[in-house]
Amino acid sequence: MAGHNGDAVPHSDHPDNLYSDVDLTDKAGGEEMNDTPIEEVRLTVPITDDPSIPALTFRTWVLGIVSCCVLAFLNQFFGYRQNPIGITSVSAQIVVLPLGVMMAKTLPAKSITVPFTKWKCSMNPGPFNMKEHVLITIFANCGANGVYAVGITTIVMAFYHMKIDPWAALLLSQTTQMLGYGWAGLFRKYLVDSPYMWWPSNLVQVSLFRALHEKEKRPKGGYTRLQFFLIVCVGSFTYYLVPAYFFPSIASISVVCLIWKDSVLAQQLGSGLHGLGIGSVGFDWATISGFLGSPLATPGFAIINILVGFFIFSYIIIPVCYFNNVYEAKRFPLIASKTYDFEGQKYNISRVLNPKTFQLDITGYENYSKLYISAFFVFTYGCSFATLAAALSHVALFDGKDICKFWKKTTETLKDEGDIHTRTMKKNYATVPQWWFHTVLVSMIALAIFTCEGFGKAFQLPWWGILLACAMSFIFTLPIGIITATTNQQPGLNVITELVIGYIYPGRPLANVAFKVYGYISMTQALAFVADFKLGHYMKIPPRSMFIVQLAGTIVASTMYWCTSWWLLTTVENICDASKLPDGSPWTCPGDEVFYNASIIWGVIGPGRMFTTRGVYPELNYFFLLGLLAPVPVWYFSKKFPHKKWIKQINMPVLLGSTIAIPPARTVNYMMWGAVGIFFNMYVYKKHRAWWARHNYILSAGLDAGVAFLAILIYFTLQSRDILGPQWWGLSTEDHCPLATCPTAPGIKAKGCPVL
Repeated sequence: MAGHNGDAVPHSDHPDNLYSDVDLTDKAGGEEMNDTPIEEVRLTVPITDDPSIPALTFRTWVLGIVSCCVLAFLNQFFGYRQNPIGITSVSAQIVVLPLGVMMAKTLPAKSITVPFTKWKCSMNPGPFNMKEHVLITIFANCGANGVYAVGITTIVMAFYHMKIDPWAALLLSQTTQMLGYGWAGLFRKYLVDSPYMWWPSNLVQVSLFRALHEKEKRPKGGYTRLQFFLIVCVGSFTYYLVPAYFFPSIASISVVCLIWKDSVLAQQLGSGLHGLGIGSVGFDWATISGFLGSPLATPGFAIINILVGFFIFSYIIIPVCYFNNVYEAKRFPLIASKTYDFEGQKYNISRVLNPKTFQLDITGYENYSKLYISAFFVFTYGCSFATLAAALSHVALFDGKDICKFWKKTTETLKDEGDIHTRTMKKNYATVPQWWFHTVLVSMIALAIFTCEGFGKAFQLPWWGILLACAMSFIFTLPIGIITATTNQQPGLNVITELVIGYIYPGRPLANVAFKVYGYISMTQALAFVADFKLGHYMKIPPRSMFIVQLAGTIVASTMYWCTSWWLLTTVENICDASKLPDGSPWTCPGDEVFYNASIIWGVIGPGRMFTTRGVYPELNYFFLLGLLAPVPVWYFSKKFPHKKWIKQINMPVLLGSTIAIPPARTVNYMMWGAVGIFFNMYVYKKHRAWWARHNYILSAGLDAGVAFLAILIYFTLQSRDILGPQWWGLSTEDHCPLATCPTAPGIKAKGCPVL
């Protein structure tokens, strides 16, 4: 937009490449040196800028809002399915490039006036440029990051079978996201302007933007990046018709179960969905990337750490504990996200939850049973405890000195003008007034209190709970932001927030999950916003344009996530209830089922009746100590044997946290994810480095996009009309291992299972 939000007035003869030969000179008139202290940044991010290149244009708004809406819709749509897929902004980043170029060639250059304002902008200010592309991608990021608070709407309607005011649900989604925006504004001076807070993951994006905008000739006998993306996308689109419609069982097939059809033990070992997954395979990209993300985008050393942790956990710890009946494990399925009573039956929540107050009925609980969970689920929580402690310990040992050094230099640097990038931004563009962020923060806190105190106190969380959650988010945003900005590791607060409110305010499931989203998710949103601000900092995007795009993108994305969720919850019959869904229906909501059971564990029953001597699992608290000490021997041996670089690649937080996605993830997801990841990021990376560098990430984006497009097409043309595919053995979304969910304790009864 001409003359507004820090953008220079657009002109039609600017170069298409952002990094034109602009002369950034110092006071003496000579060329300014790149004084960025981080070598990786010096090698990746150019110091030049052309402030006359328009950024917040008509094309930015159109393609940005469309990308944001599409990604928000797709991610929420897939979130309810058997194999959810996370569509990242990389797909939009690649797709919008030819669309932007096409708009630049076809739209008229005539200026238009923004309705109800005096602002004018040209529909076509010239060639599609990189600054527009960056802002569109940041728009798309808002749609790709997810809205965790939507899960509260889902569990209330689909699992607790209660009504919820749609306006209350929408405001909950909006306020949790926008609170993060307020925290980002408070700490941007330290986490964005400082050259020592360098956000390593952003350098990948910078490299990709430069690669996409550099003029590319089709190599002899090969394809351009865009051509390769389209070929992969079409192939993925075509193939996904098989696992999505004709043969869903191909997503997880167990050889062991097909051979030993009457053995509970064999099916527990062989089932990829409900057992240890020995001999199970899945020929579906959604199986590979559905829960763990694309293996093509995960570094090889991280894949090895995750697989080592997975094998130790799944094939040593779990079998030993299960077959020794630790915590009465044989009374329940080996892997399940459900909650159970002592008799091995599904925990009857109606016996312990007062329907009028929606709080724990102490008398009912004492007359019924303590709450139990499956062996895998038990140790998943243990690993969550250990991972949180290990992340802090690992960062302190391996990166503590660097973080302290970076922070000391940050405070010193901010007294001056910063590095070349900060000086360039301050010189060329108007900054965002701090009161803009303060206004957002204060208004969102007030609106959050209104959301929880109003609407009949639908979320059970009182005003002081909102303020306590905000205090936790405020306290942790800066230190965890420093860790993330310098090490690319982000410790989570979900366990801490659940513990705190679970002890302070037990027996209230919705208060627990609401506190978690305000205390934990607002912090993660803040760090996502700050990371995008740093990307704009590197790419020389006008700060006020960044502010407007992120603000608009957050509102649009959270609204679209909520609308998609509400639409599916009110139109798909028996959504999330696998026992009532027809064969072939994908609407099993594995992630939301875990969220629901977590609300029972932490909210209804509470940690005081789960993880103390009053409950079944007090020993799990030792996992905090285990996690705290686990990185110490790795750090010691890395210092003792510095020439053995592989020791430093042992990452205990990653290893200990390798299986915390189970459930809802299953063992077959890990098997296939690991196999594909090792092949591409170790074998192909070493043997065919040039091909990997050119095509690896584009291959991942093409596979994601093809699956997404066909799944949407199938839903609207067939599944929405209850046409779920031909009725045959392969239509089931299960892996034909019905006995894998059976208990093995004597006398325990379960539907479809033999009584031992």
